[in-house]
Amino acid sequence: MKNITLNTISEAIEDLKNGKIIIVVDDENRENEGDFLSAAELTTPEIINFMTIHGRGLICTPLPESKCDELGLEAMVSRSTDPKETAFTVSVDLLGDGVSTGISANDRARTILALMDEKSKPTDFMRPGHIFPLRAKEGGVLKRAGHTEA
Repeated sequence: MKNITLNTISEAIEDLKNGKIIIVVDDENRENEGDFLSAAELTTPEIINFMTIHGRGLICTPLPESKCDELGLEAMVSRSTDPKETAFTVSVDLLGDGVSTGISANDRARTILALMDEKSKPTDFMRPGHIFPLRAKEGGVLKRAGHTEA
């Protein structure tokens, strides 16, 4: 395996502030994977498209527990059997605001931006949808060592 050069946390934060996508990796004894990350409030259809093409997985949006409660985002399942305890909520799509089926990069970007909007309310979202909110533990990685909290 090649040596991998990792950036500092300060460098990663600066890249996020500048609208760049970063990869957050975990320990090889956990999931031994990397996730694409970008600042949700700077989400664009181009970022969604890049993540979809190159990540080939779900597009998730970590949110504080309080925001999940405010938006009525309930757990995807009543009893999770996920050993990593990833706290998926029911998936959502934004209703209206030019969103059609919810699957396009534009629709998904609009949904993520709406999830971040302080004015959004539960009725602004259709369930299920194409964006997967994740309930981040208050206290961050000190409470749960997961990508959601990072």
